[in-house]
Amino acid sequence: MTRQPGHHEDLRRDYQVAFLRYLDHGEEAALADGYDLGRRALRDGVALLEVARVHHDTVIEVLSEACVDAVAVATRASWFLLEVLAPYEMNRRATAPRHLPDAKPRT
Repeated sequence: MTRQPGHHEDLRRDYQVAFLRYLDHGEEAALADGYDLGRRALRDGVALLEVARVHHDTVIEVLSEACVDAVAVATRASWFLLEVLAPYEMNRRATAPRHLPDAKPRT
């Protein structure tokens, strides 16, 4: 797998630190850090799929450790990812044509 140089490595490092902090302590501040990471990634032009890759790589690394509760990791990983992606969603809604309704959730 090829890694992107520069700010993608900064994003990867900062993502891991914030995610592990949230995973260990469940702190609201770590979720806020996730939100800030998403804002920074969006501002820096990091593609949404690259953010997803960073998240995936981070979660896989955590799950590869011997003594982890996979369900707890997956649950917190989901909450953290939602915070990271929130700025992308807000940007999408702000820039979407007004005549198109928001997508309705699938049931």
